[in-house]
Amino acid sequence: MEVALSWTLAAAKDRLSEVVRLAVDEGPQTISVRGRETAVVLSKAEFDRLDPRTPRRNFKEFLLAIPSLEGVDLSRDSTPARDIEL
Repeated sequence: MEVALSWTLAAAKDRLSEVVRLAVDEGPQTISVRGRETAVVLSKAEFDRLDPRTPRRNFKEFLLAIPSLEGVDLSRDSTPARDIEL
């Protein structure tokens, strides 16, 4: 079956379970009324990600969550750059 990302209101009402399942599995589903995109059905996870009221990590927590660079060689190559004619 082909995945629909846009639905008419009548089709969305008739197949609400499918609209919700696709919102969870495939992404946001748009519902049109009289040819105008009017509403969007999102998964709860997507809504939480977009909701400005959802607590976010502060910058310090973000930096502390970065994987350790221990063991990664970060030294620079000391060979001189090549000469070019301009």
